[in-house]
Amino acid sequence: MRFEFPVRIYWEDTDAGGIVFYANYLKFFERARTEWLRYLGVEQQALREATGGMFVVVETHLKYHKPAQLDDLLTVNASLLSKGRSSLVITQQAWRQAAEPVLLCEGTIRIGWVQTATLRPERIPSSILERLT
Repeated sequence: MRFEFPVRIYWEDTDAGGIVFYANYLKFFERARTEWLRYLGVEQQALREATGGMFVVVETHLKYHKPAQLDDLLTVNASLLSKGRSSLVITQQAWRQAAEPVLLCEGTIRIGWVQTATLRPERIPSSILERLT
């Protein structure tokens, strides 16, 4: 299942050259992953309070194809690539919405499950893994 999330580009997203600052794609991907989990019924704050655990980013790989610019409307997607006992790998892309959509950035993000108090890795609760199937 591919989840899609719209993102509008504002002044605060751009650099001195008028294009989206490269690190902001990580923010866009984070928003899409968070909304994807929310869509699946996994609200991170409630989950943290109920389980004492949370997801953290442990690895990223990004490839930039073309820049986004001020006022562009993007579609950022997220889909599960693989799941393990303590981490998930999510593939993500940012597309400029147009008559012919343009791929701007793509990558994979590994998120791991940790205990909030210690930040030690633990198994992802089965109730979450079941929702990702």
